[in-house]
Amino acid sequence: MLGKIFLFLSGFGLMVLGFSTIILYINLFSFGYNLKEYISYIIKLPEFYYLIIGFILINFAIFKKGDKNEGRI
Repeated sequence: MLGKIFLFLSGFGLMVLGFSTIILYINLFSFGYNLKEYISYIIKLPEFYYLIIGFILINFAIFKKGDKNEGRI
């Protein structure tokens, strides 16, 4: 149970880091970038990979089957 919570919170933190960076770089549109250039630039950033890793961790934490006795107190 604690492992799932740790995975979820770690994934959530990585996704927040990734999304906040993507939102901050929306300012590139005011410098004349188009959508294709913006996406190609975002994909090259390490924070984009944090976003993907965070998404995978959250999905793993949510959909992973637990132990037989995990829900018992």
